[in-house]
Amino acid sequence: MYDLLFRHVLRRIPAEPIHGVAFGAIRGVAGAPLIGPCVGRLLTASDQVLQTRVFGVDFPNPLGLAAGFDKDARGPVALSRLGFGFVELGTITARPQPGNPAPRLFRLPADKALVNRMGFNNSGADAVAARLAALPAEGRPVLGINIGKSKVATPEEAIDDYRYSARALGRFADYVVVNVSSPNTPGLRDLQQVGVLSPLLEAVREELVASVPGRTVPLLVKITTDLAAEDVDAVADMTVKLGLDGVVATNTTTSRAGLRTPADEVAALGAGGLSGLPLAEAAQAVVGTLRATLGPDRTIISVGGIFTGEDAYRRITAGASLVQSYTGFVYGGGTWARMMNTELASLLHQNAFPSVAAAVGTA
Repeated sequence: MYDLLFRHVLRRIPAEPIHGVAFGAIRGVAGAPLIGPCVGRLLTASDQVLQTRVFGVDFPNPLGLAAGFDKDARGPVALSRLGFGFVELGTITARPQPGNPAPRLFRLPADKALVNRMGFNNSGADAVAARLAALPAEGRPVLGINIGKSKVATPEEAIDDYRYSARALGRFADYVVVNVSSPNTPGLRDLQQVGVLSPLLEAVREELVASVPGRTVPLLVKITTDLAAEDVDAVADMTVKLGLDGVVATNTTTSRAGLRTPADEVAALGAGGLSGLPLAEAAQAVVGTLRATLGPDRTIISVGGIFTGEDAYRRITAGASLVQSYTGFVYGGGTWARMMNTELASLLHQNAFPSVAAAVGTA
């Protein structure tokens, strides 16, 4: 049903406006006081094999909604009721910013992919903190907070900029992700260099310790598939050395290799990060590389090209403790998360795994 609607109606409407309409509908239905809990009971997979505990946090299932869908914490409860085990909010910057000029989000249906150059459009850390403070304690989902550099912050100001976001938002987070891998903020990817990244992460962790007394907030860093293999190893080594909780892998790519969409059509869309199915092979490989270096004690959250329960299962057995998707959800529709979890639970049972944790890294 959704596939027919997407092919014949939704794909004919520009991507960013329809995102706003769809997200509004999700909040209006799944976020409603009476209907919302019923939606949650209908779409949440209840198989206990999916429950998992990662860095001290209990997740009802390992499938999360990746950062980018809800940048401003406008509907995390509604989104979780669609069947997601956790929702990663953001990317959020210290200062409010409009992002890049529209149009800035495009579909490549032949590739089940998206191209975006959103530019971290969000209302800023203080506004997001106010919304999170207003969330009721009951029914609150597991929340990741993804923070990035404000566009106007100079390289010299980057550490203080990230510190501000960590201070404002850390108390609401079940985990925090430092995003240094979007291609849409000038100079951001330069922060992936270990010599620059290490003091940045140490500063954010210091801020979280100071601003969230009595609780250790897990800290992860998000990287891209565009890193060379030796740089992935360097980030993994740094993660171990600094005692970080893990890595989110991977962000969008600037590569346009191997697409089915005609090259002239792709070129006409302009710059931006590519997400979706074309990332699957590279993202899978990064998980294996990271797990070999990180060892068993640190978390990998795998994202990029996850569309089916089998995709999620392969990432988990390669070494990911949790998985995320954004583009798969866009192409799959409102019941997609339940379908994913049902298929993943079936694969875990078929292969005699009593839990998600028991399957991690077994391949």
